[in-house]
Amino acid sequence: MKRRTFIRSGLSATGGLLLSFHMPVWGRQKPWETESDAQELNAWLAIEPDDSIIIRVAQSEMGQGVMTSLPMIVAEELEVDWRNVRAEYASANRSLREGGIYKTMSTGGSRAVRRSREYLQQAGAQARHKLLGAAAAIWKVPVTECRADYGRIYHDPTGKSINYGAIAGLASTVRVNEAVAIKKPESFGLLGLPKKKLDAPVKVNGSAVYGMDVRLPGMLYASVVHCPVLGGTLRNMKFNAIREMPGVKAAVRMKSSAAVIADYYWQARKAVERLPVEWEIGEDGKSFSENWKTEFISLLGKGGGVLVREAGEPERAMMEANKTIESHYTVPYLSHACLEPMNCTVHIQEGRIDVWAGVQNPDAALKRVAEATGLNTDQVYIHNCYLGGGFGRRSRLDFIDEAIEIAKQAGGRPVQMIWSREEDQRQGGYRPMSALSFKAGYDLDDNVVAFENHSVTPSILQQLSPEAVKGGVDRSSVEGLGDMPYQIANQEIRHTIKNTHLTTWFWRSVGNSQNAFAMECFVDEMAAASASKDPLQFRREYLSEHKHLLDVLEVLAQKSNWGRRMPRGSAQGMAIHESFGTVCAQVAEVSILDGRVKVDRVICVVDCGNLVNRLGAEEQVESGILFGLSAALYGKLTVENGRINEVNYDTYPVVRMADAPVIETHFALSGGDKWGGMGEPATPPIAPAVCNAVYKITGKRIRSLPLSDYHLTIA
Repeated sequence: MKRRTFIRSGLSATGGLLLSFHMPVWGRQKPWETESDAQELNAWLAIEPDDSIIIRVAQSEMGQGVMTSLPMIVAEELEVDWRNVRAEYASANRSLREGGIYKTMSTGGSRAVRRSREYLQQAGAQARHKLLGAAAAIWKVPVTECRADYGRIYHDPTGKSINYGAIAGLASTVRVNEAVAIKKPESFGLLGLPKKKLDAPVKVNGSAVYGMDVRLPGMLYASVVHCPVLGGTLRNMKFNAIREMPGVKAAVRMKSSAAVIADYYWQARKAVERLPVEWEIGEDGKSFSENWKTEFISLLGKGGGVLVREAGEPERAMMEANKTIESHYTVPYLSHACLEPMNCTVHIQEGRIDVWAGVQNPDAALKRVAEATGLNTDQVYIHNCYLGGGFGRRSRLDFIDEAIEIAKQAGGRPVQMIWSREEDQRQGGYRPMSALSFKAGYDLDDNVVAFENHSVTPSILQQLSPEAVKGGVDRSSVEGLGDMPYQIANQEIRHTIKNTHLTTWFWRSVGNSQNAFAMECFVDEMAAASASKDPLQFRREYLSEHKHLLDVLEVLAQKSNWGRRMPRGSAQGMAIHESFGTVCAQVAEVSILDGRVKVDRVICVVDCGNLVNRLGAEEQVESGILFGLSAALYGKLTVENGRINEVNYDTYPVVRMADAPVIETHFALSGGDKWGGMGEPATPPIAPAVCNAVYKITGKRIRSLPLSDYHLTIA
């Protein structure tokens, strides 16, 4: 059933709700570039004769709103009617042909706005100057006497005006200086306003094309089974056992997997499930995650690991401390669990290959395909789709490699490879598990005078490339620890890399996700041991030199009514964390019901400096909180005999609507030249905020996630 058909039938089944309706198609069903009569003013934008503005987006749309926020940046300088704007993906092929004209096309690290804002403003400003020049030439007046506003050029002395579409062709021939003055935030008219997503209508009506929605004439389908232990290889498969099953065309043997190609996906899926296969597993088949946990904790110790940061004389200060406290924290491996499992459609023809997929790095995917096929990059065409969830997972291109191998056996027909949910879970690049130790020393007045931290975790970068880890430290593993902001005179931060056979990868907020949980929970522990100081007051004192953090804390205290009396069995918990150029502080209001945690309300205050789309930013805060809350409450991958146990949403659940808290988002913007990311910073603080509230209710410190592992009682 097509998505559009499903939505229509679902709506009509609710009692005839869907009689007739119309939605303005602001976005495009297919996000990739299409043929049009538009006049291109530069690589980033083109104008149709009817004044429609096409703005190209070099980053990937996976729900974070770049198909709206990035066009807003261009439109701000272009001075257009926002209702006339539509967006499409920039071409990775063109970018490579023209020397990287779209700069970087990789989407991750909450960098889309931070990285591209200035050159997108410049693109809009240059196009505006071209339009001004064209109008001035037509009217034979000085360009300095012309102005642009709301999609028209005006010459006030004569009262003349003309719309952009009428002069776009001439404007495309006008030359302007490479550098044009761009607006400062105080001059913005569009940026900072709440705008609905341009691609929302096509996603609501079901016509948006995700990778799994691609349909091509003569297309075949492929389903895959992988070695259940990552790193294992395929020893043998018996195609004859399934050769006569309905629709089956071929079987494909790969290094660590096997695939069946068939007329339809379900035929391929049922056939691959019955395909007899034998695997070479090796020693990794004896692995257990509980053993890893013990090994990780055993590596936490005095003097172990590599020194990341040192200040003062931590060893002497700890020895001379009046008292000390010490805690260990652990977090498990986590999956990205994107709603749309990995998939890719490939069509190999003579001297050309077309690839349809949702990826976070289409330019890198293009180069990867060229290497895998031996074709030149100008023979490779990447059609990037909407992404049904990314969170970092779709920057890993292993599924593209597999789809190409399968397509080579498809006899020249296009073939769509889809991983089942179970295969997607078993073959992920996972958020690493971690073990962390903390120790704090106090003087006679209960001031913290010494601080030690040691973390043990697998290295994402080392698994990518050993030379990427300099000095034995993967910087992504110590985010939020190596740059810990609390002002303690004597401190020592250490780290140890400990890999397992599971592949690790960038997960929403990367190292900040586990490190903020442990760090901010231990901050509450330090506050309690410091003459039972209020957690807010403790943070005020030890962050006194960081005004940007204090400003956010003060707004949070006000908006949350911090310290207010809560009903028995309920409490507030707090956390603050800075990541990706953005400060995010949260108060979670939590209840314990029947031994389980219920998060009732989350108050979040954010300082990202400046906003592009206020509505989109609020949505990203909510998204980040729910993503982090799902991990805090339920997220856990366990390994037995080398195999992942949690292979679908029944064993790897996420927060459902009935359990979602009320979320309030507030912005305490510092402005200036600060442009922080919004896709990830709301994820790290939620787990510690919730766990700090749980301690107030139960008297129990939660030092290992997820919370679903505990049956809690009210103290």
